[in-house]
Amino acid sequence: QVQLVESGGALVQAGGSLRLSCAISVRTFSYYTMAWFRRAPGKEREFVAAVRWNSGSTYYVDSVKGRFTISRDNAKNTVDLQMNTLKPEDTAVYYCAAGLTVGNNYYTRNNYPYWGQGTQVTVSS
Repeated sequence: QVQLVESGGALVQAGGSLRLSCAISVRTFSYYTMAWFRRAPGKEREFVAAVRWNSGSTYYVDSVKGRFTISRDNAKNTVDLQMNTLKPEDTAVYYCAAGLTVGNNYYTRNNYPYWGQGTQVTVSS
């Protein structure tokens, strides 16, 4: 059974930084594409960032490019999201997700069968 547990969410002022972490319990972590999604109040869950298992290539939604960095540690079975220069519009519940057969559709949530419970990030203005 695959389990994901996020941590690191908090209340932070605009312009500040946070680092989210996701620990995944699975034997073959290195084969999974890992991603972060978020759901803001009253909005759909949206893609934020992803990192491939093989190439280590990373992808970001335009609104976070240059501010957020996704990274993975295959030895520790973790994936982190470093968030800098946070804005009030980054306020959301952030979810970690894992998928084996994501392909080029790394931004599509239906391609990720495994999800964490979410961690709240609140950015005050």
